[in-house]
Amino acid sequence: MATAGEFVETLQQRIDLRMAELERVGNPDAPGEGEAMDAVVSRLKLALRNEMEASELAAMWMPSTPEIDVKLGLARQAGDEARHYRLIEEHLETLEVDLTGFDPLEGGYSPMFQLLRGYESTIERVAAAQLTRESLALTKNEQFIAFCDGAGAAATAEFYRTEIQPDEQWHVRLGRRTLEKYATTPDSQVLALAASTAVLDLAERIQNRQVHELGISHAPGC
Repeated sequence: MATAGEFVETLQQRIDLRMAELERVGNPDAPGEGEAMDAVVSRLKLALRNEMEASELAAMWMPSTPEIDVKLGLARQAGDEARHYRLIEEHLETLEVDLTGFDPLEGGYSPMFQLLRGYESTIERVAAAQLTRESLALTKNEQFIAFCDGAGAAATAEFYRTEIQPDEQWHVRLGRRTLEKYATTPDSQVLALAASTAVLDLAERIQNRQVHELGISHAPGC
């Protein structure tokens, strides 16, 4: 059996490999000059949904998480994601976007939220959300930053670099630390791998739909 540290390193490498494949999906071209602001705004509204769902999920898991260190990590993450929501909202206001009546959860929760909320063990939750989904978020945010730079939205790109990404990096570290501490048996490692794979598979389906059916690429994560 691999040690917990070895397992987490292998799992992270597997996630990174799948993310590299996902990075190649989509149109890297920046929008035309007249479309740039609309394209950035539409992606920021998607980000509001992602942040709201991520905050709710972390808060939802707190009462049923027995490990105090993980419970407190979830508390911080719930606050981080809620803070991100407010910061993005404020940034949209600087772009003169009226969010009156905007509901980030219109139409119900996303397939990713529905998948994640079904996990009951700390190992599955952390492998799926903090390690895998947040690793995806880091990559997707980097894509969005590059998109904003290409679209002439330098302020939005810098906002994501300085305000959003540092927290996302901490969320991934939370996932790694937790698995290194608790994924110490073959059964726990099987659970972690299965949960991570399910998130990656769903993320691939979601991204393919966004690109090929909705024409949206380089949307931010959470």
